[in-house]
Formats: sequence, C-alpha cells, structure tokens
Amino acid sequence: MFGLFVGALLFGPLADRFGRRTIILLSLFLQLASSVGAAFVPNFSLFVALQFVVGASVSGTLVNAFVLGIEWSGASQRTLAAVFSHCAFSVGQMVLAGLAYEIRDWRMLQLTISCPMIIFLFYIWVLPESARWLITKGRYKVAKKYIINAAIINKRVVPETLLDQIVTEKEIQQASILDLFKAPRLRRITLILITIWFINSFVYYGLTFNVGSFGMNIYLTLFIFGLVDILRASCIWLLNVFGRKKCQGGFMLLSGIACLLMLAFTEDMPMEITILAVIAKLGISCSFTTAYVYSVELFPTIIRQSGIGLVSMSARIGCIIVPMFILVQQDYPALPMTLFGTTLIVASVLCVLLPETTNKELPDQTREMNSETDLENGHHQITAGNKNVIESTRL
Repeated sequence: MFGLFVGALLFGPLADRFGRRTIILLSLFLQLASSVGAAFVPNFSLFVALQFVVGASVSGTLVNAFVLGIEWSGASQRTLAAVFSHCAFSVGQMVLAGLAYEIRDWRMLQLTISCPMIIFLFYIWVLPESARWLITKGRYKVAKKYIINAAIINKRVVPETLLDQIVTEKEIQQASILDLFKAPRLRRITLILITIWFINSFVYYGLTFNVGSFGMNIYLTLFIFGLVDILRASCIWLLNVFGRKKCQGGFMLLSGIACLLMLAFTEDMPMEITILAVIAKLGISCSFTTAYVYSVELFPTIIRQSGIGLVSMSARIGCIIVPMFILVQQDYPALPMTLFGTTLIVASVLCVLLPETTNKELPDQTREMNSETDLENGHHQITAGNKNVIESTRL
C-alpha cells in the first residue's frame, strides 16, 4: 500500500510532464519485472521490497490508463469508459479468488498472476498518447496525427479546416500541483476530492481486508465481493440520469448505512452480516468508480494527472492505516464498522459542495476553473474547434 502511495506521488506529475502513454509503458515494465522477480526471492525482506515496487507500478498503470481512456472519450461516453475499466478490476478480483483457492503454493500463484502481463507490453505499438494532453503542450502536429488515426478507426472524416482550429493559442499555460490550491473554487474542489478518495479507499480496503470476519468461507466471500463489484456497471445509467454529484453522495450514504447496520447483528448471524457487507461493498465500489469519473471531469487537462495523483495519494493513506484498525478489532469489535459508517456519511454531505459535470466538456486550463459560471456551464475547451475535433473522433 505504501508502494501505491509513492506511485501516485511519482507517476502523476511525471505523466503531466512526459505524457500518459510513456508513464503507462514504464509502469507496465516495472510491474512485470518486480512481480515476476517476487516469485523467486530467497527471503521475506526482498519479497516486501519487490512488492513495494509492484504497488508503485500498479498505481502508475491504473491511474494513467484510466485518465488516458477518459481523455479519448466524448462527454457522452466517459462514464462507459470508466465503468468498464473498473469492471475489469472486479473480474481480476474474482479470478484471483479462484486461482488462490486452486494454487496453494505462493510462488506458483505469484508467477501465474504475473506472467500474463507480458501481453500488455505490446501496448507500445497500439496505445495512443492523449490528444488533449498534446494540445495543452503545444504539440499540435502529433495531436493531429492521433486524431486522424482515431477518425480512421471510427470510420469518420475530420476536415483539415477543423484540425487547423486547434492551433489558436500562442501561449501554453504552465502549471504545477500547487495551482490546485491557488484558485478558491479549485482549492475547494481539490480538498473535498482528497477527503472523498481517502474515505473511499479506507472503507473499500477495510471491507476487503476484513473478509475473514464475516463468518463465511474467505475464498467464497472474496469471489462474491468481486461479483458484486461488477454490478457497478449500473453506474453507466445512474451517472447519466442522476448526475455525478447525487450519485457520489448517494453511493457513500448507502454504504455508510449498511456498515452501521452490521453493528446490530451478532457473530452467530453470518448470513445477515455478509448480506449487509455485500451491500456496503457495492455502494463503496460504485462510489469509487464515480470518484474516478468525477475527478477526471473536475481537474483541468494541463494538471489532471497531478490532481488524480494527489487524490490517489490520499486514497493510499487510507489503505495504509486500514490494517491497524483491523488489528484492534479483537479488542474493540465495533470500531472498524463504526468508523467506516460515520466517515462515509460525513463525506456524502461534502458532495453537496461540488459542481455538477454531467455532459460537460473537460476543462483544459486552470484559469477555466476560476469562475463558478464556467464550472456550471461547462465552458472548458481551449477553442470550440478542439471540442469539435475531440467529439468527431471519440472512441
């Protein structure tokens, strides 16, 4: 978990500087080398060190791949891209439960889950860089090439005059992670998102790590958790109908209430506790997916990956402290669920202070976040031409 924290700290700003594609490929290589190497270590200390590298590389891969997919999607397709990527994460959890049940030798299990990553290294030929990021960096020719390729894949034609509209800004804005805290409204959004991500991660991994205390078979419960996670596909419809703000708050509230209701049942009622745990897991899974979509839509392109890296860092802090609360459960059985439930309810209230972003264009520069009118109206593009190009080539 500390590796995930460092990965978010390191690979977020690097992706804003060197591009999403470059950092994804670097993270994949590190993940493959460290995870395969972990299967051959002679002692536990070296295993832990390699697991740290695995965590850092996983953070770089997941967050950057997610943002890259969102930046290549039109406003009406962003939810679809986000939810499908998270459903794949859930399928991986289900597969892991089955593999761990069948393969009891840890070295063989480590190799089995690591070697298939060789396939992903072929992304070096097929993975496109973000056209939005290239535009904010003034690399218009490369951006045009990727946009034209996307149009060919989608069997569309982009007029050359439309492509020429991209090159309209002479001065490219430079930004750092500190810009997230300079403008009052962007600072408010950033602080709320940090809180939401921290609590989401704290509860999500708290429920996952606590899987053995629900009274049922640990492998079956983990599989059920993965199966329930796939139900987050319902977010596609819910986010488009009710919007990001209501869904973010509603999912956290649902999970919080389920966590608190678990306190009303004793250990000799494993079925009831597991049902409530599944509801809580579903709520927090949907909340996590919504937080990813929401954050990408709120942070400007020029500093989006740094922003996602920052909130991901707060999430990893939540992961790191979870095991401590699980350990004290022996002396204070009600403490974890009480904290999970109350923090979720508090976070759901904070969502009221966020702007709605459904079907709004992605912001590109930090100055576009200075006005509340811009936030609500979705005036987020460098030019209208950029909007037309991205919409005409969306994947």
